[in-house]
Amino acid sequence: MIAIIDYDAGNIRSVEKALQFLGQEVKITRDREEILEADKVVLPGVGSFGDAMGKLHQYGLVEVIRQVAEKKTPFLGICLGLQLLFERSDESPGVEGLGILKGEILRIPEGEGRKIPHMGWNSLELRNQGRLFAGLSGEPYVYFVHSYYLKARDEQIVKATTEYGVTIHASVEQDNIFACQFHPEKSSDTGLKILKNFVEL
Repeated sequence: MIAIIDYDAGNIRSVEKALQFLGQEVKITRDREEILEADKVVLPGVGSFGDAMGKLHQYGLVEVIRQVAEKKTPFLGICLGLQLLFERSDESPGVEGLGILKGEILRIPEGEGRKIPHMGWNSLELRNQGRLFAGLSGEPYVYFVHSYYLKARDEQIVKATTEYGVTIHASVEQDNIFACQFHPEKSSDTGLKILKNFVEL
């Protein structure tokens, strides 16, 4: 069973539908035992960093997510779910992230012809042989919606980047922790392949 963590953030249903399309048993839950007993765990999310961390604390999920990480259960953060795994964000100064991975979330810089939020399809440059991208070649196109981007401290965990005024760390992987700034569930066949790679870990 794949547990999708429910903390009142948007975008949960589309992730659920994509995983069900791949034949997975999925449960949207904030129940500690269900999350800890799941074969895999997904943290989706659309919204603000500070509000999301507040909800994770309110529902007692911060400790649960840390336990999932320690148990080596495969864990996938999507969009805001990626950002929350890191230490801090420009979006919410003074709010501590989960800190499971090292790095910070910065605002995409303004620039001529550059709309913020960054919304639409961008190609990825794959690097460091990420397991989520097994079987994908070239520069796969995926769908982004975000105003803030990841700068990971350790370049070795970065498995895909994209360019949007700056080099965006678009996907990371460390041990059992995987995360994508883009939305695999909205990225057509490429996104389904990425999710399939995750469920087959």
